[in-house]
Amino acid sequence: MDKREITLGHSPDPDDAFMFYALAADKIDTEGLTFRHVIQDIETLNRRALKGELDITAVSIHAYAYVLDQYALLTSGASIGDNYGPLLVAPKPMSIDELRGVKIAVPGKMTTAYLALRLCVGDVDTVVIPFDEIMDAVERGDAGAGLLIHEGQLTYAARGFHKVADLGEWWMQETGLPLPLGGNAIRKSLGPELIEKVSRLLRESIEYGLAHRTDAVRHSMAYARGMETALADKFVGMYVNDYTIDYGDRGREAVRLLLERGHQAGIIPNPVEIQFF
Repeated sequence: MDKREITLGHSPDPDDAFMFYALAADKIDTEGLTFRHVIQDIETLNRRALKGELDITAVSIHAYAYVLDQYALLTSGASIGDNYGPLLVAPKPMSIDELRGVKIAVPGKMTTAYLALRLCVGDVDTVVIPFDEIMDAVERGDAGAGLLIHEGQLTYAARGFHKVADLGEWWMQETGLPLPLGGNAIRKSLGPELIEKVSRLLRESIEYGLAHRTDAVRHSMAYARGMETALADKFVGMYVNDYTIDYGDRGREAVRLLLERGHQAGIIPNPVEIQFF
């Protein structure tokens, strides 16, 4: 069978590595497809999605609002925080109101973390810093607070930072829904037959990882950035869950409402018509 290469973009963190373990380690039959893994930070992947460069890519739900002409969301592969999510932290205790006068380091203006920050706090002063350098930037005084994604949500206290707000908790209080942070988007131009096959294989990869958790976590440790295995396993458990296999009704409603509120607040310029495959 002739092999067809599919480019697959994802971020260098344990939960994405866990999801795609079965594909990366040839644990499942890919039915004639080969997957070339493109590993970059989420804001870079968001920007690449604007240009339609990758066949499948992890994408912030916020960024999906700007690429829906080229991409549809796959029903599997979501990172959804169920009453937890990106963290606002500071080197000293402070309130959300006090953040309005502070420069906040953010991991990118197309991230869902940034969208949730704007919905929660309003129009704030921000500076874009790579996600894994945000705590360093705040320690240097380049910003007075930081917006943490990935493993920083679990390691901030050990660095001496104080939690100002958990945006996943805030969103749950506001809406009663989980906070949809990222998903897998697929180029519509691949066509329905190939999209169906790829969607099924990605779901199989997630299910394989969950069924072989120890091996999949061990694989993900290459992207754990100093986390112990137990902490990496905890992080994976936060963002690879039932919602990752399928958004479900609550997950879909959360995506719809988040993007609708982003548009109503003037952050997202156009209404978003969500398309799931």
